[in-house]
Formats: sequence, structure tokens, C-alpha cells
Amino acid sequence: MTAGPGKPVLRPGDWVTYDSGDHQVVALAGTSVRLRPVAGSESVVLASHLMAAPDFAVTGTELLPVLEPSGLLATLPESVQEAAREWERHMVEIETGLPFGAAPGTPPRPGYDPAAFSLMERMAAKARELGVTVRTVQSRRSRYVRQGVWGLVDQRTTQTWEATGRADARLVAAVQEVLDAETHASTGTRSRLIRRVVKLVEATHGKGVVPLPSQRTFYKLIDALSTGRHTFGSAVTRRQTANRPKGPFTPTFADRPGEQVQIDSTPLDVMVVLDSGLTARADLTIAVDVATRTICAAVLRPVGTKAVDASLLLARMLVPEPMRPGWSASLRMAASRMPHMRLLDVDTRMEQVAAKPVIVPDTVVIDGGKVFISDTFVRACERLGISVQRARPRTPTDKAIVEATFSSINTLFTQHLAGYTGRDVSRRGERVEDQAVWTVPELQDLLDEWLLAGWQARPHSALRDPFRPKTAMSPNDKYASLVAASGYLPLVLRGEDYLELLPVAWRAINDYGIQISYRTYDSPDLGPHRREHSGITAKRGLWEVHYDPYDLSQVFVRTSDGWVTAPWTQWPLVNAPFADFTWQHARRLAAEAGLDDTNETAIARVLDDLLTRAEHGPDTRSAKVAARTRTARPIPAPAAAPETEHRTEPEPEPEAQPPAAVAEFGLFDAHAEAERWL
Repeated sequence: MTAGPGKPVLRPGDWVTYDSGDHQVVALAGTSVRLRPVAGSESVVLASHLMAAPDFAVTGTELLPVLEPSGLLATLPESVQEAAREWERHMVEIETGLPFGAAPGTPPRPGYDPAAFSLMERMAAKARELGVTVRTVQSRRSRYVRQGVWGLVDQRTTQTWEATGRADARLVAAVQEVLDAETHASTGTRSRLIRRVVKLVEATHGKGVVPLPSQRTFYKLIDALSTGRHTFGSAVTRRQTANRPKGPFTPTFADRPGEQVQIDSTPLDVMVVLDSGLTARADLTIAVDVATRTICAAVLRPVGTKAVDASLLLARMLVPEPMRPGWSASLRMAASRMPHMRLLDVDTRMEQVAAKPVIVPDTVVIDGGKVFISDTFVRACERLGISVQRARPRTPTDKAIVEATFSSINTLFTQHLAGYTGRDVSRRGERVEDQAVWTVPELQDLLDEWLLAGWQARPHSALRDPFRPKTAMSPNDKYASLVAASGYLPLVLRGEDYLELLPVAWRAINDYGIQISYRTYDSPDLGPHRREHSGITAKRGLWEVHYDPYDLSQVFVRTSDGWVTAPWTQWPLVNAPFADFTWQHARRLAAEAGLDDTNETAIARVLDDLLTRAEHGPDTRSAKVAARTRTARPIPAPAAAPETEHRTEPEPEPEAQPPAAVAEFGLFDAHAEAERWL
């Protein structure tokens, strides 16, 4: 069986235990071993497979040696290690007859020559030399053969102790229960935790039944049980740690574009100027492709995201921007009203948008938010053959890619904007709301440009070339390489498909056009259909009208001859795209000013003034004060006291206030008009 001391071998004729049975080695041929079982036919197995079997053993031989745990040896005290190595020197002399580290030609000491004395005689000589029994030497040698130096270590020094020491098990259970309750509570001190533990123990087992340790021991017990739980640290970190899944983190992989797209929403860390003049944070909804890290679409809103936003996000993801009806005109309108230097000029942006990859998803991963599980979004995904996969509740690691992308957007883009708030209040500067200058449409335009010029062309640390693993790739480069590897390119939707995903309103086509929310839309192409029945009896002959809630400057009407684009009749007065929430706010302002909120001309003037103020940001204190006053809805002041003959203050003139109210909407502002035509 063995070719020499400490070198176990396998020879023909040996009996081995393998596959729950006894086999005899018949022959060896290269890396193959022929086995003959006690009953049955012979078999040939690979030597590596044979020796890797859990029950493999050679009959009649000692167990194979075990390597020393060098890491555990290094943790022992120096005195314990030195004692073990001293015993190792004695074991070497028993085995070889020479002291440890003896020079060549050194003769064995008397009583240790293997040629003259047997192993038992050499062990007896060593026992007399050390003043111990022969049984002790035999036991040490046996452990040394099996475990090396680790078998010679005093095992009393390697014992592990419970972190809770000698504390009562009932007290330990109470401390763990109170620690669990601290996860979602405000951070307190250890003294508060001790008080709660004592109250719990007394209420459960009775007063004086469970022995309580001293305060110092109590503190040590709490520190041992609260390790890694951040019980006395940040409450946010504590909740995030408790929310982590119990299993190991599994990274999400995708081999082709669109294999998995993750969608989520979060408040952006920047203050924006609302239509009222107040400042608030905007909600950002994005769709990220896992394989290429391409941000397929991004939508900003000043308030909570609605269901229509998710379906619109899907439309923007599947239809290239140049193929969307009226996109180039909207882009040029946005460029004319942006009060800043653009990242890209209009022509360059059109070229880069045309080259941006449009990814058709196979699977989208969403959370349990109402925006994503709505019928509008789910039906659109079913119609397009997109599988919808919901993440587990309170498990952000199921869509870790999109969560990390939000952090990247804040780092690479948001922190450079005016009005940046930081990720929490501890990182927020002073009077950040006064620094906000961007409105939601302007910030959306900036974000779209940055995604083209900054994100898509920037190397991403998670995108690597398998042939050049040290070189990071950009989302555009990764998309090109994966398309080449996949061998096919999914077809994108057309402009008509984009219109199908937009919200629908059923309206009549009158002589003056189509009216939606007190806005009138008209086009010469609607002429043959005025005052006509659409043929859809379920809708009482009304016509199907689609609109983009983020650009109400035009609507799209489905007719028997195809789609008809109808612009807003008052658009030349505003000359800028606007969203539905902006229009509704303009109606409220018109009503507060005493105007008719159903008169679209009056509302258009209010809207024009609103967009003009939004261009310049909240740089006038009066607009903020007025907005806060309207929001607060103060209680009317009590009636003034009757006048007396001793009154000396001059009486205010009644004609002073009305001209200011009229001037806000009626006077011609040459500077504002000039800015619109730049």
C-alpha cells in the first residue's frame, strides 16, 4: 500500500471501498483503474473520480494525513506554538533517529538508531528522557501522524466560548427580542435597552426569577448580541441591514440587449421650480437594460408618478425619438425657450438620438408600486409580448441594477445642478430651495441631452470586453458588441405604434375642431369629418383622440384615412410645449385672478406668463410669497373697527390695486416677447 513513510499509494491487488461496496484493484492503465467488485462485473473508472468519492478508502491502511490548519496555528499564543514545535522535534527524532535540523553525517543518539532499536523502544527512550509515560508519547505520535503540528497543540487553548458567556438563556432570548424590536424604532442608548429587557424578563418570568448580571456584564452581553445590527447607530442603516435577504447576493446577468429591463421610480436629489413658484423635488422614472446598462427611457414629474407615466415610458422605450410624430418640432421649440447654453445643438442631438440604441425588452422587472401593476401598463406589455416580473416585497436586490443607476445619476448628473439637495438632510446645504432655477420641462430636456452625451458614451465599470477585461466599455459599445454576438436585431415600433400607447380621449369633431379640457385643437385635414359620426356606436359616434400628457401642443385623431395631427389653436400665443399638470395649474391661477377658467384664450395668457416666469427661475421673492400665501389659505382678517374722529392715518386710495392685477396679464412685455422669438 505504501511506498515509504507518509506516501500512501494504490497498487494492483489492494482492496478499496467505493460506491458503497468493496472492490479489488485489478490493473492500472494511465489515469484509469480497473475494479473487480465482490459480486458483479468489472468496471473501469478514472483515478480522480475514484479518489474523490466520499466513501473511498483503502482497506487495511491508516487514514490519509490531514494538512495543518496554518491559519488557526497563527492565532494561538506564542508559548503554545513553541510548546507544540518542541514536541514536533521529539517526534522527528523518534521517526528518523536524528534531531530536528541535524547536519548531514550526524550519528543518532544512543537509543534512537532505527537500525538498532524498534519504534516501541525509541518511544520508551523518549518517555524516559522527558519524564512522561510511554502512553503519552504514543498518543502524541498518533496525533502527529494524522494532524501534524496541530495534533501536538494543547487543545485546551483552542476551545471556543459562547459570546454570551454564562448569561441565562432566558435573559439572552429577552435581549434578542428587544433588539429585534429596535429595528424600526428611533435610535436609543444601551441604558434604555437594558431597562426594556429587565421589564420584559420580569413580565415574562416574574420578578427575581431570572438572575440579572451587573451593569458592566449587561453592556458586554448587549454588545455581543448587537454586533452588525447597528442598533445604536444610524436608523436608516439599521433598517437597510435588516431588509437584506438572508441568502447570498446573486448578481443579475444578461447576454443580449433587452433580455431583462428593470424599471423603478425615485425622487431626484434636486429642487425644481414648480408652476406655482414654489420649489420641490421631482420624481424620476427610468428603464435600464441589464446587458448594456442603457437607460432606455427616463420621465420626470413634479409629483408622484401615475399609471399613464409607466405606459408612456414604455412608448418612449420602444419607439426611437426621430420616429415620434412632431418630435423634431418639439425639440426646436424646447431649444428656443431654454435660458441656458445647450449641451448639444439641435442638429447634433438629432444625429445622436438617431444613433441611440432602441432596446425591445423580453422581460421587465418592476416592484409592487401601483404605477407599474396598473391595467394600462400590464395590458400594453401583454400586447407587445413583454413578460412582466414583479420583485419580491421589500427586496431591492431583485432590481439592484436600476437602484445602482439612480445613485450614478445623482453622482454624475444631479450633483452638478443648481438646487442639488444631497442624498439626505445631513448632506444638504443652506437654503437650497433658493438656488433652484430649473423647471421640470427644462430639467427633462437637460436629462435627455445628458443621457445622450454623458451616459451612453461614458465607460461603465460593469461592462467589460471578455478579450480585454481591464478595459471598461460604454453602453453604446456594449450594445454593438452584443448585437454582433447575438446575430439579430429586434425590429422597433413605428410612429403609429407610439400613438397607440398614448392616453385616449373620445371627442366630437365640431366646426371649431376638437375640445379637450377647455383646449381647442383644429386642422384642415379634419374638414371632411366635422359633425360626422365616427361609426363607433359604443362611443356614441365620438372620435378616438390620443394625446401626450407631457406635450399638449397637439393631439392625434384616428380617422378612416389614417392619423390626423391637430395643433392647439392658441399655441402661437404660448409657443412652447407644456404638460397637463402645467395646464391645470394655469387654470387654477386664472380662477384665482378672477378670470374665466373655461376661456382658453385667458388661460393661454396665464400659461404664457407662467412659462415666462418659470424660465427665469425663482429669482423674485414676490412670486414665492404669493404662492405660499395661496397654498396656506389664511383665515380672512376680521372686520376693521369703525372710524373715529381722532383718526390721523390717510385713507388708502381704492384705485391703487386694480391696475397691478390687470398689468399682470394684459400689458405687452417687449422683453418677454423678444425672448420668445430668439
